[in-house]
Amino acid sequence: MINLLKNLIRIKSDDVQGANEALLFCKAWLEEREIVPIIYEHESQLMLIAEIGSGDECIVWNGHVDVVPGNPTQFQPYVEGDYLYGRGSADMKAGVAAMMDAFYELSKNPLKLSKKIQLHLVTDEETGGNTSHYLVSKGYNGNFVICGEPTHLHIGLQAKGIIQLDIVLKGKSSHGSRPWEGVNAIEKAFAFDQEMRKLSFLTASSAFYDYPSLNLAKIHAGDRYNVVPDKCVLSYDIRYVPGQNQDAIIDEIQNAANHFFESEVVIHSTAPAVTTEDNNSYVEKLQGITSKIMDRPTNLFGQHGSADTRFYAEQGAGAIEFGPSGADWHGENEYVSISSVEKYKNILVSFALA
Repeated sequence: MINLLKNLIRIKSDDVQGANEALLFCKAWLEEREIVPIIYEHESQLMLIAEIGSGDECIVWNGHVDVVPGNPTQFQPYVEGDYLYGRGSADMKAGVAAMMDAFYELSKNPLKLSKKIQLHLVTDEETGGNTSHYLVSKGYNGNFVICGEPTHLHIGLQAKGIIQLDIVLKGKSSHGSRPWEGVNAIEKAFAFDQEMRKLSFLTASSAFYDYPSLNLAKIHAGDRYNVVPDKCVLSYDIRYVPGQNQDAIIDEIQNAANHFFESEVVIHSTAPAVTTEDNNSYVEKLQGITSKIMDRPTNLFGQHGSADTRFYAEQGAGAIEFGPSGADWHGENEYVSISSVEKYKNILVSFALA
């Protein structure tokens, strides 16, 4: 399994071509072990489905082989003690390798399974998740979904929803030496941003979250020193708390923008929150198995970011993030704990057989 992980890290899967290469490597690895996966393609991006077991109950293991860009040395894995370093080691080729190895182990005795186990491997989680979304749209979903993101072998039960939008504020241009003859759109934008941060949706909280988050991600305005800018675009990334109403948040922002003459709200993208509950029977079972194998309590927590769980959860599945222990993913010194990968694989097998 660790050799499989090292080989996956060596594949520079930080673009479409590389991610597809990594997926085809996984396909070949499975086929060598007499597992016949199905390959789909959507907008030049590949994805893989494999299934074992039978019955009405279905558990999905979802993993992505794409990674964020890294320098060439990060695709040369190396080991120091219990740590395996390399781009994607934690996020999330370790989860993929453990899922593949667990799937292979279960495939040798499929009659032991009282349910179906589906392996979903995808190629674009880091850039939008179109491939997981495509699989769900094709009807591939389950009663319970585990996305193998790094969680230190604790359970990411929920995830914040996403609203990404632009606020377009218009002013009036004039000569830069006579600003009083114009209306500076950047100054309007500063005023709007102050109002944005006072809106009531930002005060929401829940058991797993103290507040939503608001990130002013981009500002586009002006192109010359000697011209008063007549347009400014503010781009916001909002992560809202499970239980909040997405449409109500957008309406509140729209009402705030309406107070600024000649403004427009443009929705870039949205994604629902993941709202899996702690009394979900699969969560309780996984929590118990993990605590026993790890010999410590297994915590439930809420993710501030988002993963491909959102696509499955939107269609009614219980979906969580659950994976090995590592650190500095997306950073220069990304690593995963080798022992945690081995324990993760054992947990997956035990959970499938339970």
